[in-house]
Amino acid sequence: MSAFRFLTAGESHGKGLVAVVEGVPAGLPLSADQIADDLARRQGGYGRGRRQQIEQDRAEIVSGVRHGLTIGSPIALTMVNRDHENANWRVRMAVEPVDQEVERVTLLRPGHADLAGTQKYGFDDVRPVLERSSARETAARVAIGAIARALLAELGVSVRSHTLSVGDVRAHVPDRIDWEAVEASPVRVADPGAEAAMIAAIDRAKEALDTVGGIFEVRATGVPMGLGSHVHWDRRVDGRLAQAIMSINAVKAVEVGEGVAGAALPGSQVQDVILPAAAWERRPWERATNRAGGLEGGMTNGEEVVVRGYLKPISTVPRRMPTADLLTGEETTSFYERSDACVVPAAGVIGEAMVSIVLADAALEKFGGDHIDEFRRNCEAFAKTVGPRAARERSRPGGGGS
Repeated sequence: MSAFRFLTAGESHGKGLVAVVEGVPAGLPLSADQIADDLARRQGGYGRGRRQQIEQDRAEIVSGVRHGLTIGSPIALTMVNRDHENANWRVRMAVEPVDQEVERVTLLRPGHADLAGTQKYGFDDVRPVLERSSARETAARVAIGAIARALLAELGVSVRSHTLSVGDVRAHVPDRIDWEAVEASPVRVADPGAEAAMIAAIDRAKEALDTVGGIFEVRATGVPMGLGSHVHWDRRVDGRLAQAIMSINAVKAVEVGEGVAGAALPGSQVQDVILPAAAWERRPWERATNRAGGLEGGMTNGEEVVVRGYLKPISTVPRRMPTADLLTGEETTSFYERSDACVVPAAGVIGEAMVSIVLADAALEKFGGDHIDEFRRNCEAFAKTVGPRAARERSRPGGGGS
């Protein structure tokens, strides 16, 4: 059983979204304003559609927090869908039976969950599938990720993201990323020289009534060594991160560290050399490089955790595509509902949430604790055991230390 568990509910044009989070220790400072910061970042980014102008996402905390501190019980969040206030959506997505004809959606959109979902659940209407499979659900996950981020911050962990590419435009990533500049960039890119070209690529897609994909990168710094385990496949943090990133809409590939480039190199050029104690500057067991992306054998190794998500161009293109009708199987063209031209900048924020959730779960699994102070103490106690064995022996009472 996961230490940090959550569920989401809600449909894209339904009344709203709901999330329940369990496993957060008592005593963690948490407010709706903290969560709102990440929700606003998810709604931004060049290439987003009109839906983001309608919604002003804010999660209301309805349980699990008292006087600004978590109390150890499940945290419940609710978010209202403003678009549901439209009379058409109130009828189309009504919970109770309605006394009027509701138009069915039977034109299957390629690249979506439409066909597989209708066949799996036996629907004669695509609407129930597309409403839940919509990326609107990720707003709830970003709210949950904000809670995980607050928990990780207690251990000194920070999780950030930036855009690596949009279409065929690739950013040159500096050795030291200016994260404030990333957040100020409309495409959330760390390379100022690539920003205009990325915007132009999005504009070209819009003009062509098309969409464009790309790559985002998530970096987690300050992650303690030893999260996850090598002993079972489902406890490996790299596997858990891959599943989490792949669960984001439109992500079709995941990379940890320099996994793609490393596949073409000899092993001697891929390993991260372990430095001797005399060369350590920040912490014990530093490396000369971080090609592994902070993970070895399914465990965090103390280096920065680096994960990339590769997004296909989203399938909701603003023109009709060849397809078949759900009821007749006859050739037709797909329908179009408003969408984004590019979601890469926003997807990075969702990626941060998913990485935060996985790392928070792994940290609670490792350190436990019913109160945040206990959680922090357990982590600090473990940190004192990390280092050369001889040094640890010398520091023990009676061990020969000064």
